[in-house]
Amino acid sequence: MSRAALLRRLIHCRRSVVISSRDSIEPVHQQLQLQRQLIQLRHFSNPHRGYHNPSPDLAGARALTKLSPPWPRRPRAPFTSPPLLGVASLSFFSSLVGREKKEEAEVLDMDAGTVRCAANYAPLTPISFIERAAAVYGDRPAVVYGEARPTTWRETRERCVRVAAALAARFGVSRGDVVAVLSPNVPAMYELHFAVPMAGAVLCTFNTRHDAAMVSALLKHSGAKVFLVESSLIQVGRAALKRLAADAASLPVLVTISDDADPAGCTDYEGLVRDAPPQFDIRWPENELDPIALNYTSGTTSRPKGVVYNHRGAYLNTVGTVLAYDITHMPTYLWTVPMFHCNGWNLPWGVAMQGGTNVCLRHFTAKVIFDSIARHGVTHMGGAPTVLNMIVNAPAGDRRPLSGTVRVMTGGAAPPPRILFGMEGLGFAVYHIYGLTETYGPATVCTWMPEWDALPGEDRARLKARQGFHHMAMQDVDVKDPATMESVPLDGKTVGEVMFRGNTVMSGYYKDMAATKESMAGGWLRTGDLGVRHPDGYIQLKDRAKDIIISGGENISSIEVESVIFSHPAVLEAAVVARPDDHWGETPCAFVELKDGASATEAEIIGFCRERLPHFMAPKTVVFEALPKTSTGKTQKFVLREKARAMGSLTKTTGNSKL
Repeated sequence: MSRAALLRRLIHCRRSVVISSRDSIEPVHQQLQLQRQLIQLRHFSNPHRGYHNPSPDLAGARALTKLSPPWPRRPRAPFTSPPLLGVASLSFFSSLVGREKKEEAEVLDMDAGTVRCAANYAPLTPISFIERAAAVYGDRPAVVYGEARPTTWRETRERCVRVAAALAARFGVSRGDVVAVLSPNVPAMYELHFAVPMAGAVLCTFNTRHDAAMVSALLKHSGAKVFLVESSLIQVGRAALKRLAADAASLPVLVTISDDADPAGCTDYEGLVRDAPPQFDIRWPENELDPIALNYTSGTTSRPKGVVYNHRGAYLNTVGTVLAYDITHMPTYLWTVPMFHCNGWNLPWGVAMQGGTNVCLRHFTAKVIFDSIARHGVTHMGGAPTVLNMIVNAPAGDRRPLSGTVRVMTGGAAPPPRILFGMEGLGFAVYHIYGLTETYGPATVCTWMPEWDALPGEDRARLKARQGFHHMAMQDVDVKDPATMESVPLDGKTVGEVMFRGNTVMSGYYKDMAATKESMAGGWLRTGDLGVRHPDGYIQLKDRAKDIIISGGENISSIEVESVIFSHPAVLEAAVVARPDDHWGETPCAFVELKDGASATEAEIIGFCRERLPHFMAPKTVVFEALPKTSTGKTQKFVLREKARAMGSLTKTTGNSKL
């Protein structure tokens, strides 16, 4: 019987049979027999030319017979793995493999006739973004790096699958295994954001400024099975493994990422691509809450905090970030945000989602940024305020005119008004976002209203400095009293703790259930950030709880003091922390970095602040030095707090003092 004839009979059968608890089961058997015959003739293909998946899917037929038990979903602990699966028999582009499982359908509502099955449900995962990019934008450039020939989306996807195949076949990487990476923003770092999840594994990217002791501690805590290290960091990687060997039962396999074709004596990344098995089935997540990434927050070697991301959260936060950042189709994105930081704010996946071009940079300066924008037609980039500061203060000889608006996403701290004005004057549009490692990076955006364009510059800067509202993928953000969990009034004055809840909050802290429960007590993620809510609902950070300075019983926001110091014409950057004081408890201590060729005195900075702030908020101490930074451009305030603490009390007497 032909396929068309079977379809006609099946449609007729379905129209004539009404399934209910009173119906005879015989017509159902007749329908199932027709379905099975039709399935045998069905050919499952995918969008990639020349590759196919011949496996039948009986989920639809079984949906009619399996009516009571739910679709089997065995709970499993994060990062645990079943036995290694052998390399299967389908080609690299068998993109549907893993989604054709012969699972029972789950009946959602018997009376309504609704089910959940392979036809109407697939776990959300960022892997799907590169699958679509290879199909839709296959011949367009995906990754640009230096003078090398750009790789297309079709080529990039194939390289990712090859690396996934090599990880599985060569190193025995199974579902839930951790693959660690120490690398700057080179093409391999980009590809690993897809290759590792394709192998069913968990991507763990390390800060490139970590020393060997920290890397060793994180390797031990994560239990990484494979450790990929870019050649410029190989000494740190080897030293970390040497430390780890002293107290670890087994060591991860070391793989180098190098521009050389065959680095002597090392297993190399390009070798994995070249020598990968000829056949591999992508390991799609069995559950969309399966882990996809492990990101470590700033901490000490004694107690690292690993934040677990899942496929669903990564997918949704990518969509939310792309929409909030106005990334339309086929953008050109300049990689000035480290990909190890919250997985590059989700944009390795986001650029693939929109079929854009990734311009990778190992290192950059202001000149490199301007040259890259001019050469590649960059439309989007990102960075902490320190990157914006670098751009605004670039020498005239390093600048290049922009051919069009470049959208810049910034976070970590509110950009000072002077920096915002400078960026706008150069042709950049600044998007202010806020988030944490625990929220997959970006979680709020200061959504700009067109009527604000007509406001004076100072008012525009004040509005843009706010953190705004949650983006569409986060369910809610609020400012609450952490003791009562009551929302603060929308008065722009009452301070509370910023809290989040929704699908883009982490799964938890790896191997630390106590910290996980504490951070999400009361059904909200507690950020430790203090803020207010304005009458229009927009939130604005005032400080980290640990950065609030309490002087004579008054709370001083270090952010407010820093903003004033930043406006001084000689100041390049500033950070304010608490200095202990025998009389006042604490007093503000400012660490200030001046612009090249500029000069200022301690008395001048203090006087400048006293003219613009209540006197008790003005710094009592000013130290002129370069500010310590993380690799993402954030000021390391813990270093400055230690320095201020070492200074001792400013007040040496117990007599009366006044501010």
